Amino acid sequence: MLGLNYKLRDLEKLGREIHVGLIGCGQMGRGMISQIESMKGMRVVATADLHPALIQQAYLKAGINEHSIVLTDHLEEAEKAIEQGKTIGTAYSDLVTSLPSVDVIVDATGVPNLGAEIAWKSILNKKHIVMLNVEADVTVGPLLKQMADASGVVYTGSAGDEPGAVMELYDFADAIGFEIIALGKGKNNPLNHGANPSSVEVEAKAKGASPKMIASFQDGTKTMVEMNAVANATGFLPDIPGMHGISGTVKELPSLFQLVERGGVLANKGIVDYVNGVAPGVFAIISSDKEEVHHEMNYLKMGDGPNYVLYRPYHLTSLETPLSIARAFFHKEATIAPWQGLQAETVAVAKKDLKPGDHLDGIGGYTVYGKLLTQGDSAAVDALPIGLVDQNVVVTRPIKQGEIIRYGDIEQERESMIWKLRSLQNQSSNNSSPKNKLEQPRPFLV
Repeated sequence: MLGLNYKLRDLEKLGREIHVGLIGCGQMGRGMISQIESMKGMRVVATADLHPALIQQAYLKAGINEHSIVLTDHLEEAEKAIEQGKTIGTAYSDLVTSLPSVDVIVDATGVPNLGAEIAWKSILNKKHIVMLNVEADVTVGPLLKQMADASGVVYTGSAGDEPGAVMELYDFADAIGFEIIALGKGKNNPLNHGANPSSVEVEAKAKGASPKMIASFQDGTKTMVEMNAVANATGFLPDIPGMHGISGTVKELPSLFQLVERGGVLANKGIVDYVNGVAPGVFAIISSDKEEVHHEMNYLKMGDGPNYVLYRPYHLTSLETPLSIARAFFHKEATIAPWQGLQAETVAVAKKDLKPGDHLDGIGGYTVYGKLLTQGDSAAVDALPIGLVDQNVVVTRPIKQGEIIRYGDIEQERESMIWKLRSLQNQSSNNSSPKNKLEQPRPFLV
């Protein structure tokens, strides 16, 4: 089978290209536009953002001639311009998801409700959808995947995003028969549950990033959500609520991720976790029950065993997204998707004391952070998923800082799209047989 690079070159030789529609022109989206402009057989033909001027700047920085950029909110005008080889910018995501000439949609908004709506409409329009929006994926991804399968299109997470990079190691190790003990990622900064847009303002400005995004990294939500996506794809679970989050070097990982009785930290195998000290990499801890395999691993200088570490020291985020676009287009395959269904849940925890009438403000804000639980543990306490939190959610009883927020603690002023999809997903799940790991949830610890 030809590699994606050869397939893209061949496509271009035929005078064709994969037409990409991008929604969200922030840091991730802008980088992806520039990267794709350097590729064969692929082009971002349409981009939507609330600020069309950002789209124009992104196209210009990618080397696209200003006369080839058309800003429009009209479908017929946009489609005609694409047929003429031009690129489109618009303020309306619906225009991009409905363009007949677009083959693959990429959601780079980072907003759970918006991402869920984009994926839903992309699938309705028979387009492959690549999610650079893990928050939406862990909330309603199982439903969206089921819908995409039924529609004959691909629903997938992105290569280069940490869950996709972890999945690359998992697929490799699983395919050649290793026992996989743990899957994980590095965390770039110390865990600070109280981080908010004000406390990270200076750092965000220096990095040219959104304060809410930086706060979601520091308060741990992003890490929880990313490993939630890996759990739903593999069936691996957090060993304890919130995961262990130990500190260590790459060399130390095989000994740290041992069962407790062997001097490690684990109560179970087949877990997801994160480590302070190995960022920006991702890892898989593997082992074998075969003497000759251990002999070979020792000869290859992979360590003394019984555990070994596979480590990928980088992940190029949206710069790798084109690989998932091409894989969906050519092979009709996902890079990472919730194949195991809802195995874990990133639940909302109060970032400060909350009182009746308070509005929750979402991921990376002032009111909540995320904590990863098994799905069974989450269901046992009726916990509110972090992806359902937005400014339409109002607190109805006093909630202490550090307390898990439950469905019974809140009410909605208006039902958003992601809430509707989650309700459909819950109904679908209730009508199907539970998976083994959900039938016997691990003991709930806070």
